[in-house]
Amino acid sequence: MAKSNHKPLDINDIPIVNDNQLKKATWASAFSNAIEWYDFGVYSFLAYIIGQVFFPHVSPSVQIIAALSTFSIPFFIRPLGGIIFGLIGDNIGRQKVLSITLVIMSLSTFCIGLIPTYETIGITSPVLLLMVKLAQGFSIGGEYSGSATVVAEYSPDRKRGFIGGWLDFGSMVGFIIGAGLVVFLSMLLSQSALYSWGWRIPFLIALPLGIISFILHHISEETPTFQQHLEARESEEIAETKSALKNIISKYWRHILVCAGLVIVTNVSFYLLLTYMPSYLAHNLNYDTEHGLLIIIAIMVGMLIIQPIIGLLSDKVGRKPFILIGSIGLLLLSYPAFMLINSQHIPLVFLGVFILALFINCFTGIITSILPAMFPTNIRYSAIASIFNLAIIVAGVTPTLVAWLVESTGNLYMPAYYLMLVGFIGVVTGFAMHETAKKPLHGTTPTAANRNEAESLLSEHFDSIEDEVEDIDEQIEELQTKRQELVDQHPKLD
Repeated sequence: MAKSNHKPLDINDIPIVNDNQLKKATWASAFSNAIEWYDFGVYSFLAYIIGQVFFPHVSPSVQIIAALSTFSIPFFIRPLGGIIFGLIGDNIGRQKVLSITLVIMSLSTFCIGLIPTYETIGITSPVLLLMVKLAQGFSIGGEYSGSATVVAEYSPDRKRGFIGGWLDFGSMVGFIIGAGLVVFLSMLLSQSALYSWGWRIPFLIALPLGIISFILHHISEETPTFQQHLEARESEEIAETKSALKNIISKYWRHILVCAGLVIVTNVSFYLLLTYMPSYLAHNLNYDTEHGLLIIIAIMVGMLIIQPIIGLLSDKVGRKPFILIGSIGLLLLSYPAFMLINSQHIPLVFLGVFILALFINCFTGIITSILPAMFPTNIRYSAIASIFNLAIIVAGVTPTLVAWLVESTGNLYMPAYYLMLVGFIGVVTGFAMHETAKKPLHGTTPTAANRNEAESLLSEHFDSIEDEVEDIDEQIEELQTKRQELVDQHPKLD
């Protein structure tokens, strides 16, 4: 019988998470995510102004589509950034790469506020805007997946959903701050001042925010899981890690499809609600810009409250139920929700948007705890970054595509049909995915918050192995029975 190379798991093999380092890493990652979504919030809520500043000689409808296109096109370069930053992050460390992405991202956002208008430099103006957005997309390609990896690798197994939920909590805070600043400037400044120079202020603020986030990541330590991986490079496991990267598609194809499905469902619905909805309310339903902004901001505040609760509950009952609840909700209730939104009554509009937001929360509250659990440490960053940024292209073109569908068909329910399709994809993905709650990250040992939890995890690990051994014993008995049946059927030869 071959001798196993695996040694028994010992209590000392289970990492105990340093609470201070966990908090520092979580808040640093949430803050960097807030900066990313601060820009999304500012850009989407200023789309109507950006359209007039950079594309002044076309109709208002085309201006909106053009402004949203400069938002969508950079998503096509995000996979390149994801692959490059992901590979570097899997080799030299997560925190170093996140620091680099934040510098590029904050500088790009800052530069948007410096670009002269179309009336000043002509066609060069929208070209510069597109170039800056491309640089921004390249850096963002490595930011979100890196932040999700850091938070997941720092989190204890039994709290990964709750802690991971704070990452998109940061996204929503950044979006609210960006949108709130736009509302504040709209109320404070005259229309001429806002269109002349006021719109630049939110973009310029991104630079000091980026500096703060850079410092937070620069002083943060690498995750214990990645440090273990670095140590393993000097052992016999290194050949195994190299081959894993080469075989990622063939070995993890099921995980790749589930990961892509989750990214599409989460981000298409999220972007449609937060990036497209303000323009939909203002341009298609003729609400004052401030009314549309305030509705979305109020909804976002509600999502903030629900976000950590979803993550906490997923640690108790699992992630899969929430994916199915959110997906079925979008499939069945998107059309009724848009009936409320199109009712021309503010309370009903608010209710319709809230219904959509509630189901979207089911995704945003847990996605950062699901994706990192699908891949081993040596390829975790690069795998998530590559798949996430390829799949998110669908989400990136959503605002532009839905705006075009509404304008070309005149059908105000096109966004509802779009969300129903997304809901169907979510249902299929939800049934296909494996449960990741209360389990270690793929290919790693269990991680605990304290020694008592480590002892409990060790006991669970023992019971799990015992169950697997019993299953194997039963399979062996069945095979032995089948073997004997075949032996008994041997023909008698003279």
